[in-house]
Amino acid sequence: MSEPLSVFDDLRAESQELDELVQDLGREVWARATPAPRWTVAHQIAHLAWTDRAALLAMNDPDAFAGEVEKAVAAPDSFVDDGADAGAAQEPAALLAQWRDGREELQKVLRGAAAAKTRFPWYGPPMSAASMATGRLMETWAHGQDVADALGVVRPPTDRLRHVARIGVRARDFAHAVHGLPAPGTEFRVELVAPDGQAWVYGPDDAPQRVTGTALDFCLLVTQRAHRADLGLRAEGPDADRWLDIAQAFAGPPGQGRPPKGAAR
Repeated sequence: MSEPLSVFDDLRAESQELDELVQDLGREVWARATPAPRWTVAHQIAHLAWTDRAALLAMNDPDAFAGEVEKAVAAPDSFVDDGADAGAAQEPAALLAQWRDGREELQKVLRGAAAAKTRFPWYGPPMSAASMATGRLMETWAHGQDVADALGVVRPPTDRLRHVARIGVRARDFAHAVHGLPAPGTEFRVELVAPDGQAWVYGPDDAPQRVTGTALDFCLLVTQRAHRADLGLRAEGPDADRWLDIAQAFAGPPGQGRPPKGAAR
């Protein structure tokens, strides 16, 4: 699948959907716990605002962003949490305004850079403007899932998941690398059922190893918003099976993921 420039519109739509979930929440709900350990609803939005600022810095001042990467490397266990803590300490109205302003500024910069071949630094591999937008959409959807879970809201899956699925597939070898594992020697076939019932397929048709299931389940897996045991994904082949245990679509070290439903936290 190609990476369409509509990802910018889809990023805006994904952000707006989450905005509508939180815009009228009272202070006590902003402080409600989400499935991420120690993170409240406010932490989720603060993290998105913080990461949008990081993306802007990477695109506008790569040298300054390199300093942020050094901080992340120096404090891998606290860097992200510290940023979320600082943002979550703000008044909800101020945090919401900060997130809105930052994501709109990022939209302008991303669209302005779309025609260029420039690749921008990130905490993982360098990315084009379209890939940066894909990453931001993936994070917005994933952290939005945490917020929705905290609020008891079921979000209907949309066609925007194609961006999350695509980055999850492309991050296969990266997921192995951050676990200190060699990448599989051949491509997998990934066949996903989209929200509209169509098929999203990746990899050669004759690949001996494959993953099948719904796009929603695959996206929940690669963003580590659900445990594999609670999803209907199927792996054929030992390497594909191992991948489903370690898959991640996000940059940085392996996440904690979510425990299986019913497991003690």
